[in-house]
Amino acid sequence: MAVFVLIHGGGSTAWDWHLVSPRLEASGHGVVAVDLPIEDVDAGLEDYTRAVKEAVGEAQHTIVVGHSLGGFTAPLACEELQSDGLVYLSAMIPMPGETFGDWWTNTGHHRETIPDEPYFNLVPDNLAQEATNRERDQQGAWMSGPWPGNHPDVPTLGILCRDDLFFPRSFMRRQIRERLGIEPVEIPGGHYATLSNPDAVAAALNDFARQIARG
Repeated sequence: MAVFVLIHGGGSTAWDWHLVSPRLEASGHGVVAVDLPIEDVDAGLEDYTRAVKEAVGEAQHTIVVGHSLGGFTAPLACEELQSDGLVYLSAMIPMPGETFGDWWTNTGHHRETIPDEPYFNLVPDNLAQEATNRERDQQGAWMSGPWPGNHPDVPTLGILCRDDLFFPRSFMRRQIRERLGIEPVEIPGGHYATLSNPDAVAAALNDFARQIARG
């Protein structure tokens, strides 16, 4: 079985995965949901990656999953851990040398029509409120610098959420195809599908783990 390493998005916490984790564990997988040091303005992506490695410890057969801004950390952690697989879940997919600021225009996201509150559509009100209460102040001088990574040569999955208002369906499909050269897997749910449809998220991750196990 795999050990899923779950990386949250910008301004967020490992709590985002609290509904997905038990569903993965029920299928026999291990789970490590990581809190990144995002409130430290001096913490760079190398510090994020170190936090992931320390949380994982000696676990083997890992599959790293990055949500939203976590897409900048996930491939770096994947390489550091020598993981078996990598997943982008409604995630930013950076290119080598690309800055956080440049990503928005390079991907064409600036041409999308985004509503004022694009994050928690379809999330039950109590969970949306809890997520909002847990929000942290995303810092990081690293955002103005070039992304230091590459896309690891491991099985990779790009998941788009059909009801995502922040990274719309057509946008994510294009980003996954152009930047990863693969076809996306589509699941129901908004940007925070981990809270609105954890069954679909867990099912997609379980399927991916089975594919990797089959080789």
